[in-house]
Amino acid sequence: MADKLRPSPPKSGHPRLQSPLPPPTGSYRGGCMTAAAKRYKYLRRIFHFRQMDFEFALWQMLYLFYKPQQVYRNFQYRKETKAQYARDDPAFLVLLSTVLLVTSAGFSFTLGIHFWGFVKFLLYVIFVDLVGVGVVIASSLWYLSNTFLLKPAHRDQDVEWGFCFDVHLNAFFPILVILHFLQLFLYHTLIETDWFLSTMLGNSLWLVALGYYIYITFLGYSSLNILNRTNYFLAPLSLLVLLYILSLAIGWNLSRSLMDFYKYRVL
Repeated sequence: MADKLRPSPPKSGHPRLQSPLPPPTGSYRGGCMTAAAKRYKYLRRIFHFRQMDFEFALWQMLYLFYKPQQVYRNFQYRKETKAQYARDDPAFLVLLSTVLLVTSAGFSFTLGIHFWGFVKFLLYVIFVDLVGVGVVIASSLWYLSNTFLLKPAHRDQDVEWGFCFDVHLNAFFPILVILHFLQLFLYHTLIETDWFLSTMLGNSLWLVALGYYIYITFLGYSSLNILNRTNYFLAPLSLLVLLYILSLAIGWNLSRSLMDFYKYRVL
């Protein structure tokens, strides 16, 4: 497996196994690339497919379902070796965009959307659902983390915005697979009807997908040893369960509403 072929991050409990690199303090960061330089390098690599590690990006996608905490071990290792938590390889983003393309085509086929409607739908999903919502969530959690959750001993450090956006991309992938792929095979046969079991099945998919998003987001921020009180990131789970119960009580089929909304916005 890919994780066995890569060196594991050093264990803090064994001094002889610790990285010889200096800790990422303020003076250490001073010799590193600026955020703008990192973004430029990242975006430039999007056009160089041979430099991307697609095998490892695929490994990360699979582990986001099976063992998501393993994915963040690599983020910690990158901090030790490259002085940044955020990805420097756009392979994950490229694969995620490819999955979006495939699932959007499946949505268009399921809903009977014409070609130009598919193009509009794809652009909306990428630039609004993925990037737009991601920028808002990443910026909000970046501000909250750096303002309220930094440990007193680490005030000279900060949480990278790029890492916050990577956490969003990680958490978005299960939502994409569950609501934009798995749901397509169940919609017309099991979810679209007015039966209570259909509403329960559709809303349960939403519960699992959003639960994954919250949990993977929590794992991302709890992997940063410069933050405390990261358990707050699990708080939305209680509200999610409450909304799930309420939606069943009033008979609101979230999946059918999602399909109607998608079809409406590409007319």
